[in-house]
Amino acid sequence: MNNLPSRRHFLKTAASAGAVCGLGDLSFLSRLPRVSAQEARLDPKTVRFQPDIEPLVRFLEETPRDKLLEEVAARIHRGLSYREVLAALLLAGVRNIQPRPVGFKFHSVLVVNSAHLASISSTESDRWLPIFWAIDTFKKSQALRDLAAELPADRIMIETDAPYLAPGKFRGKRNEPSYVVEIAKVLAETRGVSFE
Repeated sequence: MNNLPSRRHFLKTAASAGAVCGLGDLSFLSRLPRVSAQEARLDPKTVRFQPDIEPLVRFLEETPRDKLLEEVAARIHRGLSYREVLAALLLAGVRNIQPRPVGFKFHSVLVVNSAHLASISSTESDRWLPIFWAIDTFKKSQALRDLAAELPADRIMIETDAPYLAPGKFRGKRNEPSYVVEIAKVLAETRGVSFE
């Protein structure tokens, strides 16, 4: 017996969960065109900063989170392809990795890749859902960085999650309170100020 939910049930549940989690109403996903397996394959040459993809990358970076999902859906209805959305999202994620060298912000690029892999494994009718989740995750990450940059310095407290979640260069090791210095360095770079 097949206990898997139907596509309709899945989308209704995802829309309800999305509304609860702050994603808004995701019912528009069921009205997007299907994405074939061929369309979901991404040629690595597609993911390059080129003049033709730059406006879409900027659109993803600059459009407010509360408007972005519906705006992307409208563009898809006007002909924007899965490959274009995926390439622009990957490029926006790469460009927004801060600090450099690559630190924990690389997470948003990994999220996009994971969403793409989930899309490939989905049916044609459900391939957009992981991509829209990745778009929202990218915007949420961007919002946290923007908030850290704008908060008054006297309202910021830094800490580690010891013994879990060690900062990037200590990943895989037990987190220690002394690593708070690494968090301060990332925060200083995000705010555009000297660590000292």
